[in-house]
Amino acid sequence: MEEIRVSPDYNWFRSTVPLKRIIVDDDDSKVWSLYDAGPKNIRCPIIFLPPVSGTADVFFQQVLALTGWGYRVISLQYPIYWDLLEFCDGFRKLLDHLQLDKIHLFGASLGGFLAQKFAEYTHKSPRVHSLILCNSFSDTSIFNQTWTANSFWLMPAFMLKKIVLGNFATGPVDPKMAHAIDFMVDRLESLSQSELAARLTLNCQNSYVEPHKIKDVAVTIMDVFDQSALSHEAKEEMYKLYPNARRAHLKTGGNFPYLCRSAEVNLYIQIHLRQFHGTRYAAIDPSMVSTEELEVQKTQMLSTINKQ
Repeated sequence: MEEIRVSPDYNWFRSTVPLKRIIVDDDDSKVWSLYDAGPKNIRCPIIFLPPVSGTADVFFQQVLALTGWGYRVISLQYPIYWDLLEFCDGFRKLLDHLQLDKIHLFGASLGGFLAQKFAEYTHKSPRVHSLILCNSFSDTSIFNQTWTANSFWLMPAFMLKKIVLGNFATGPVDPKMAHAIDFMVDRLESLSQSELAARLTLNCQNSYVEPHKIKDVAVTIMDVFDQSALSHEAKEEMYKLYPNARRAHLKTGGNFPYLCRSAEVNLYIQIHLRQFHGTRYAAIDPSMVSTEELEVQKTQMLSTINKQ
């Protein structure tokens, strides 16, 4: 039942990467929890935003793999924010505190929606250089919960957990996916009533992404072909919204491919980030990139400029 929690990789991660707690708001109860690993001289790292049920450690396999390749990776957990503007303002303050000018964002489900909203919020003074949207959405109305969004704060924790668990896969799944679901249920249990209520409120309050504000951001859409909480219509809407986005399809992986299909997910992340190697927006230590790769990158960039 606790395969991931007792795995050598997870225990190595927990023993080597410290969990930091940072307060950037006037309200001391709003604490950002994050893991910051990899070379600290990198000013444009990749930051991971979890789904409703997730904590900062759900991306431990990405942190371990990407830092091993020379990338700076930050995986975080949100404080309690009840509306999107409040979240975006708090996240901007966190980036200022960490002295990060621009970032790459990987968002899973709610995390992907928040990543898009933050890119939109900062579009006049851009802070987001690229987006990887995993099993994500662009309009909260797909959940048909906008009318209950303002009452989540009143609901007891067990009822909120039941709402979230209703989106988890049921029926037969392979062992890796079963372990991923068990781990996410365990992470869900660790969240307080107010943490869960606030996340569900952000997930369901009436809002949608305005794509014209983030048209200059490089996007990769990552999704799965098997059962997940997202409908086929929601996925199609994402493709329409970002017609030029790269697509990273996984045959299987359910709601949590970053846990149960981590090798494929890590490869897609690496492919996405490779386009920025040799630029000031690289998330990798320059010494980890070969001269040959930089030459290829330079040639591709020049041909793109000439086409324009």
